[in-house]
Amino acid sequence: MSKDRTRNDHGGWFGRIATAFAREPNDRHALIEILRDCEKRALLDHDALLMIEGALQVSEMQVRDIMIPRVQMITVKNDDAPENILATVVASGHSRFPVSGDDIDEITGILLAKDLLAYFAGSGNGSFYIKDLMRPAVFVPESKRLNILLREFRSSRNHMVVVVDEYSGIAGLVTIEDVIEEIVGEIEDEYDIEEEENIKQHGRNRYTVNALTPIEEFNNYFQTEFSDEEHDTISGLILRELGHLPRRGEVLDIEGYHIKVLRADKRRVRLLRVSRLEQNNMAESDNMSS
Repeated sequence: MSKDRTRNDHGGWFGRIATAFAREPNDRHALIEILRDCEKRALLDHDALLMIEGALQVSEMQVRDIMIPRVQMITVKNDDAPENILATVVASGHSRFPVSGDDIDEITGILLAKDLLAYFAGSGNGSFYIKDLMRPAVFVPESKRLNILLREFRSSRNHMVVVVDEYSGIAGLVTIEDVIEEIVGEIEDEYDIEEEENIKQHGRNRYTVNALTPIEEFNNYFQTEFSDEEHDTISGLILRELGHLPRRGEVLDIEGYHIKVLRADKRRVRLLRVSRLEQNNMAESDNMSS
């Protein structure tokens, strides 16, 4: 292919993009609509669009929106025997563990599984001092913005932070994977719903729900009264309410519940995040007053 032909192809491609952006967006919603229009016209790859939308969402989210709550944190104590810590590492499959004192609010550091394995590889018969192995813990407030946290993750070798509330108590933790998932979509890991489990609770007001969960099962779990006369699954209910196949990141407020699409493709909705609106509103009011 000649250089002139290549130059013309590139000019045509950039020209089409420039034409798509001829109407200057006035806000983020308008920008996303333009990007989606580009995707429909094959000017932008579908996966690239999803990542751009995820990146835009991350800039508006806070640590509290994605953190693993303290009730689900897997920690080790600073006086645990190495054999017990190893058992925790093997059972959980995680690579990093907050180290606490007698109380979970006393986080003293982060233990990396590879450092513990290095101890056992060395023989594991010598004196064990967890302080010699653990790394310093990094603490961040619940209100920290995710885009700033991601920047800090990238500039440091730290991949986990401990989240504290306004009273300096431990609220949860966030890993770099949690932030990246908000951009590229859910990554299959130990927190995903198993095939036989449709609904899984994460903390007091956060649930992941298989979109194919029968409406009857959803009603029994959440004490709701959604009708299953027209649709059998929660996915069908969402399609009816929105009037279209939703994309990842789209949200729906219905009957006192806030539903966010976590995973979807061009054919169906796969995974949802569900929370009660009443608690969301209370949290927002607390944030505004704090």
